[in-house]
Amino acid sequence: MTGIPVIELAEDLGITENSVYRLRKVDEMPRLSPERLSGICKALNCQPGDLLAYEPDESDDRVISIIEAS
Repeated sequence: MTGIPVIELAEDLGITENSVYRLRKVDEMPRLSPERLSGICKALNCQPGDLLAYEPDESDDRVISIIEAS
């Protein structure tokens, strides 16, 4: 990914600078439309997988246990 000034990213995405800062600081992924995710990736010259990470939690273990038990 390339560095891009927040103001430029905000302009490219049609959102406010504050919205860009909020996207960078969230602990959970906000809902993004495919178009918005595509715009972010285009502006940052990256792939969606570069922005996303899977972090399992306890509920995942519970679901797996239920599936394995059936």
